[in-house]
Amino acid sequence: MPRGGGRPPKKNYKGRSRQFTDEETLSQQLEKERKEKEWRAQRGEVDDDEETAEGGAEGVVKEKAEGGSGSESGSSDSESDEDKPVKGVSHLIDIENPNRALKKTQKLSTLDTNAAAAEGPQLSRREREEIEKQKAKERYQKMHTEGKTDEARADLARLALIRKQREEAAKKREEERVAKESAGKQS
Repeated sequence: MPRGGGRPPKKNYKGRSRQFTDEETLSQQLEKERKEKEWRAQRGEVDDDEETAEGGAEGVVKEKAEGGSGSESGSSDSESDEDKPVKGVSHLIDIENPNRALKKTQKLSTLDTNAAAAEGPQLSRREREEIEKQKAKERYQKMHTEGKTDEARADLARLALIRKQREEAAKKREEERVAKESAGKQS
């Protein structure tokens, strides 16, 4: 018969990495549990499991009332923790997530003014650009009619030249007509 009675072999956990709880975390956890027990004892909310482990809620309350060894040992534990030098820089660094968006409470009056400003039409980028383009075109046309743009000045100068040429051409025609009439009378 095989060894172990044909059962599968027990698992061996020796290849796993060990996990240790550092002293600081362990002391914080114990302190937290102790404070919770005291708080519950003050309020009279002790669980059945805790009563059997501690000898009842009256035992904890009696120790507090007497000011006995329970409170002294707690203070000496905290003093011994404070006397120990703190290792590392974890106590110096205040950790805060920079990506976390904090919701700030706002007054109703400020919300109303913000909402009134935001009530304007919410336009997409293309719509906004189209409106800006139309406004710019209207401004340009207005300035062009007033003659304030370079293009308008050039147009006006060109028109002035054309007017002069037409006037000169009209004068020449008039002179030629007069010359023909005078030549026709002489003949």
